[in-house]
Amino acid sequence: MTEYTPTVQGTGARATIQRFGGHLAGMIMPNIGAFIAWGLITALFIPTGWLPNEDFAKLVDPIIKTLLPILIGYTGGRMVHGQRGAVVGAVATMGVVVGADIPMFLGAMIIGPLAAYILKLVDGFIQDRTRAGFEMLVDNFTAGIVGGGMALVGLKAIGPVVEVVTDWAGDVVAWLVGHNLLPLASILIEPAKVLFLNNAINHGVLGPLGVAEAVKQGKSVLFMLESNPGPGLGLLLAFMFFGPRLLRPSTPAAIIIHFLGGIHEIYFPYVLMKPRLILAVIAGGAAGVLVFIVTGAGLVATPSPGSIFAYIAVTPKGGWFGVLAGILAATVVSFAVASALLGFGRGADDETEETGETSTEPETSSVVKEA
Repeated sequence: MTEYTPTVQGTGARATIQRFGGHLAGMIMPNIGAFIAWGLITALFIPTGWLPNEDFAKLVDPIIKTLLPILIGYTGGRMVHGQRGAVVGAVATMGVVVGADIPMFLGAMIIGPLAAYILKLVDGFIQDRTRAGFEMLVDNFTAGIVGGGMALVGLKAIGPVVEVVTDWAGDVVAWLVGHNLLPLASILIEPAKVLFLNNAINHGVLGPLGVAEAVKQGKSVLFMLESNPGPGLGLLLAFMFFGPRLLRPSTPAAIIIHFLGGIHEIYFPYVLMKPRLILAVIAGGAAGVLVFIVTGAGLVATPSPGSIFAYIAVTPKGGWFGVLAGILAATVVSFAVASALLGFGRGADDETEETGETSTEPETSSVVKEA
C-alpha cells in the first residue's frame, strides 16, 4: 500500500473494499501536515477564532479550495505512476478546483489517480516507439497533453458531477430535517463527511437552516448534526486502544487536533483504511443527535471549527448539559462500536484479512508515520 497505511492481503470482496479504502487514505495521510496547517490558521485567525486577523484569514479559502485538493491529486497521481503521474495528477486537479465552488477533495481523489493511469498507459504505448534522443521531448509533451486534457475533463465533467452528488446529499439531509428524522440524518452525514463533503453539507445546508431556526427559537440543533466531535473522538480512541499496533502512536496527536482543534478531516483516513468503521461513526452520530433532541439542546451559531472549545463558545446560557451529554453519548457509542469492529485488539499485530478463500499468510504492515 503506502508507508502510511497497512498492507491488505487477499482477493475477496472484503479485502478489495479495504484495499480501495486504503488507496483513498493513502492520498490523505501524507498530507496531514497541510491539513493541520490549515486547521491552525482557521482556528486562530477567522472572525470567530482565537486571534481574529483579517489579513491572515485570507489564507483559509485558498488553502482548502486550491492547495489541499492539488496536494491530494498530486499524491494520488504519484501512487499510480511516480513523479510523472504526480505532476499530471496535480495539473488535472486544477480542472475540478476551478470548476467548483466547494472544496474538491473527492474530485481530486478521482481525477489525480485517473490522469496518472492514463499517462501510464500512454507511456507504455510510446516507450518502445520513441527514437533515441527524443525521449525528453516526447515525455514532456505527453505529460502536458494528458495533464491539460484531463484538466479540461475535470472542469467540464468530473467537477460538475461531484457538485451534483454534493447537492443531492444536501437535499436528502434537508428532507430528513424537514420530516423530523434527525437521528437518521447521520446515515448520510457521516459517510459524506468521510468523503470530504462535510463543509458542503454543514455550511451549505445545515448552517442556513440552523440560522433560520435560531432566529425564531434562539438556538438550533441543526448546528450540531455534522459538527459533533463525539463520533470522531470515539473512533480515534478505539484506534488508540484496539487498532493495528503500528497505527496507535499516530492517534494521540490526531485526537488533540480533532477534539481540541476541531479539524475533523484528521480522522477520515482511519475510516477509509477500514471502511466497516463507518458504522461506528454513524451509530455515534445518531446517538448524539438523539440525546440533543431529548435534552432540548441547541447552539446559537455554527461551531467553526467543530472543536469542544467552539461548542462551548456558542452554547446558550444554561444549555451546557444537553450539549455535553450529546457529545459524550456520541463518543461512547462510537468507541464501543468501533472497538467491537476492531475485535478489541485481537490480531492487531498480524491481522489476517478474511476473504472468500481462507488465507494462511499473516498481514504485514509497513511503517506508519505519526500524523
